[in-house]
Amino acid sequence: MYSRFSALALRWARVRPEPEPPVGAPGSAKTFRAGPNYYYVRLLRWGAGQIGATIGILFSIGFTEGLQHSFDRAVAARDAPRVTASPAPKATQPSPESPPKAIEQSLTPVASASPTSSASSTPSSRRSRNRLGSGMVTRAVAQTPRWVVDLAGNWFIPFLVFLEYLGIAAFLVQLPLTYALARIEFEQHWYIVTDRSLRIRTGVLSLSESTMSFANLQQVEVKQGPIQRLLGLADVRVRSAGGGHGSDEGEGEGLHTGVFHSVANAPEIRDLMLARLRAFREAGIGDPDRSVEPTKSVVTGTTSPEALTAAREALSEARALRLATTNGPNL
Repeated sequence: MYSRFSALALRWARVRPEPEPPVGAPGSAKTFRAGPNYYYVRLLRWGAGQIGATIGILFSIGFTEGLQHSFDRAVAARDAPRVTASPAPKATQPSPESPPKAIEQSLTPVASASPTSSASSTPSSRRSRNRLGSGMVTRAVAQTPRWVVDLAGNWFIPFLVFLEYLGIAAFLVQLPLTYALARIEFEQHWYIVTDRSLRIRTGVLSLSESTMSFANLQQVEVKQGPIQRLLGLADVRVRSAGGGHGSDEGEGEGLHTGVFHSVANAPEIRDLMLARLRAFREAGIGDPDRSVEPTKSVVTGTTSPEALTAAREALSEARALRLATTNGPNL
């Protein structure tokens, strides 16, 4: 399943599965890839992004449900019929003829009711404080025109719910796609070194490919951060003529700088390039991309008639100059 998706993605992005090696002798190309731990780092970043998106979706669902519940209660409270409180009955005054025992019995419920009412006032006040948000929504609904409230209840909140379902569906669909893309991005880190040049290709959606000749290569260095050191990875940076060495870390990162990102065998790559660079300079081959036709003529052993005529003329002039120099003092 993954191999089919990978081939389809590369075909859609118009990217060759494997890059062509740069100029060099046949059989001299060596290919290097990013380290396996670099894939795990990318996978960890992908997982962290998915967890953050999940938390955001859950928060959005909770907020929308709370808003819907508060809105429904506010509308119900606004549309409920108002009930006027009936006046409390007047307390009967005991007659002077009542005995003291009857007076005590009539006062007993009043005295016993006060502690109960004071005890029950605390939970009710606590519940009222917990419903502060609902009360704010109720007051807002009561002060808002009815057509605005109907529009919000019939269109705005359902639209939010629709967006939530759409976001959940998009989140579920992108899970396998983004995972496969992260894996393809890791697999498309290609570093090819020949006896004359090197080629670096990375990326799928944003493809980057650079080729550097050993004729212009000036510096090969290995850089390793603390996290890379923990994972056994390093970056190999190569600089050609005109690469620049500014004080800023990002300065010089351009056409004249190539980076082998997060490779597991950085010392091997560095030693290989230094050895081939040394052999390249000792052989005095020069840049193979500058002149191709003269090289072909030397290899095949053919010489053009124009070259032979020019060589004969130069030889005759040299002989005449030699004779003139030799016979000059005798005149």
